[in-house]
Amino acid sequence: MKKKWAAKRITVNLTKQEAQTLEDMCKQTGRLATDVIRDLIRGLPAT
Repeated sequence: MKKKWAAKRITVNLTKQEAQTLEDMCKQTGRLATDVIRDLIRGLPAT
């Protein structure tokens, strides 16, 4: 079976407020933190 993409695992240190903001967004949207973060990264301008 061929993979669509290769994943790279990263660790991000967040403040309590940042973690709460991410958690709130996940609850509001019903999405996983991984998906929220991935979409935010995709929204960054290309370099």
